[in-house]
Amino acid sequence: SKKKGLSFEEKRTRMMEIFFETKDVFQLKDIEKIAPKEKGITSMSVKEILQSLVDDGMVDTDRIGTSNYFWAFPSKALHARKRKLEELESQFAESSQKKEALQKSIEKSKIGREDTAERAALIEELAALRQKKEQLKAEIDKYRECDPDVVEEMRQTNKVAKEAANRWTDNIFSIKSWAKRKFGFEESRIDKSFGIPEDLDYID
Repeated sequence: SKKKGLSFEEKRTRMMEIFFETKDVFQLKDIEKIAPKEKGITSMSVKEILQSLVDDGMVDTDRIGTSNYFWAFPSKALHARKRKLEELESQFAESSQKKEALQKSIEKSKIGREDTAERAALIEELAALRQKKEQLKAEIDKYRECDPDVVEEMRQTNKVAKEAANRWTDNIFSIKSWAKRKFGFEESRIDKSFGIPEDLDYID
């Protein structure tokens, strides 16, 4: 079977070995001779690999006269790894701080959304009014074809209940408006927190 070629990173590692093992300074033409013979790196890829190591600061280069020279020492590579580690540790610390800040923000946003007696009473009253409304509607339907006076009386009773329900609806809207101004809460979040139906509206 055909022998698998070296990956880009494998070539970079082997080229660094040339510098570390010899602790010498080379020109490009020197590395193009050594790399294929001793490290199995094709001569055509030597320049690209070498340039990538220079770009990453792992290999130093300088122009002397008309020639470019390349070198790399283990101590420099160690310092480069230490700098990279410090950079990653700094990024990790920054991310941890952001996470902690977000967690505190979440905890802070929960303040003011606790269950209260006022909220429970409001929900209970609203439920009672809705139930009364349904009862009155059923009574009106029951007496629709009966005594007109009885029907009229039921209608007046329903009107009173409807006005009461609308007053409570108005109170709820006022409280929601106040909460939005006071705490900057979104309307949908207020509805969800206090169990207020999304389709809450005045009774026609």
